[in-house]
Amino acid sequence: MAGLGDFTGLLKQAQKVQAEMARVQEELKTREVEGTSGGGTVTVRVSGNMDVLGLTIAPAALEGADAQMVEDLVLTALKQAMEKARTLAQSELGRFTGGMSIPGLF
Repeated sequence: MAGLGDFTGLLKQAQKVQAEMARVQEELKTREVEGTSGGGTVTVRVSGNMDVLGLTIAPAALEGADAQMVEDLVLTALKQAMEKARTLAQSELGRFTGGMSIPGLF
C-alpha cells in the first residue's frame, strides 16, 4: 500500500509538471511562425499560441487583381501559419501529454 510520502511526492511532481507547462505556454506567446502564399505575395504571422500578429500583402497583388484571388491568397497563408503554430505547440507541449491531444491545450 502506498504511503502518504508517495502521494506527497506524486503531488509535488504533478505541480512541477504543471508549472513547466505554464512556462512553455507563456513562451509560445513570444514565438512566431509565418505562412505564405502566392510565392510570398501574402504573408501571415502567427504566435505559437495562435494569435494572428500580422498580415502583409505585396502591393503588386492588389494591382488589377480581383478580390476573390486576394482573399484566397490570404486564407491559404493564414491556414499555413495556423498549422505551423499548431505543430509548434504540439511539439513543445507534447512532451507533457505523451502525444495525447488534449482539447483546449493546443
